[in-house]
Amino acid sequence: MTLLDRYIFKSVFFTCAAAVGVFTFIMVVPNAARDLMAYVLSGQLTLGAFVRLVLLIIPFVVTYALPMGMLTGVLLTLGRLSADSEITAMRAAGLGLGRIARPAILLAALGVALGLYFNFYSMPRARVEYHRELGTIIRANPLRIIVPKTYIRDFPGYVVYVNEKTGGLMKDFWLWQLDDERRAVRLVHAASGRFEYDENDNALILTLTHAQVETRNVKQPEQFAEPQLLGSFEQSEPIRLSLDRFFRAGSVHVKQEWLTYDQLQAERARLAALPLPTDPAERKEEIKARMKLDLIYHEKFNTALAILSLALIGVPLGIKVSRRETSANFAVALGLTLAYYLMTVAVKVLDRHPEYRPDLLLWVPNLILIAVGVWLFSRIGKK
Repeated sequence: MTLLDRYIFKSVFFTCAAAVGVFTFIMVVPNAARDLMAYVLSGQLTLGAFVRLVLLIIPFVVTYALPMGMLTGVLLTLGRLSADSEITAMRAAGLGLGRIARPAILLAALGVALGLYFNFYSMPRARVEYHRELGTIIRANPLRIIVPKTYIRDFPGYVVYVNEKTGGLMKDFWLWQLDDERRAVRLVHAASGRFEYDENDNALILTLTHAQVETRNVKQPEQFAEPQLLGSFEQSEPIRLSLDRFFRAGSVHVKQEWLTYDQLQAERARLAALPLPTDPAERKEEIKARMKLDLIYHEKFNTALAILSLALIGVPLGIKVSRRETSANFAVALGLTLAYYLMTVAVKVLDRHPEYRPDLLLWVPNLILIAVGVWLFSRIGKK
């Protein structure tokens, strides 16, 4: 590398690193607040456990922060160099746009390699470890899931509200039973209730005492004008509330998105070796299952490639716009990245139509970005 290459490379590198750090922080905070804050407030997570879990969230959000951070860093650095007339001086010295951009493109290529590592190895392992550790913490005292004065909507088919809690005894207990459309078909208000944990079934066993029951029309539960069936009881039959949405008993359920590269390849090979069912409906579902796995596989590659694709647009755009303002470049980077992800989401909607080959269509957004980047390079290079 020449002195000029090192100068541009360092400028882009440090700016990109800072931008990735900012975007990572912005995305980690809401994820941690959504997933962990309730456990922190209930005293279920110690400070050390909370920090470990937050660190395990980082590889997940970095997969999205890298493309945005790279684009932002390139825009900021090249925009500053252009605004300070340094790009003009370089071109006056006989350097072409491609030669000036070489360090930034090299850094973007390294970013692709880093993105592949995060997508196929770091993120999957971190997600599995995150859910394993969180499940272990909750399983140690599952009753801490019940937080007083909080609506708990994570039990399948139920909403729970407790006004006061003392150990396993709950006072002023409210329970809504929901239908498949999450409409309340039954309301129970009890003076007290008691939970016990069934480890074999991974469920909380609820027993209510001194309760009043309101049962609504199952077909039209939202018709409040109709008279409701009222009743009461001294002690209810045990009600089982599954904890599978909080944690699973035994090993962690590994989603396909959390498979490493080797695991994805092994699963794809396993599915490919299976004969397709002869029944048309079963055959269709099997093809959809295979396509879902292929989409995950190709999406991981494309998310990493987006780092280079967005950088190719960022170089000529940064020089053309010639802005040193951080906020303006952040806005441009956010807009371009959002456009990329919207195109990706539009393709993923076709996952239930394997005949359209959405796994291959996933490459189209990156190809569009690369084509636009090359076109911008050629236009600015001629000036």
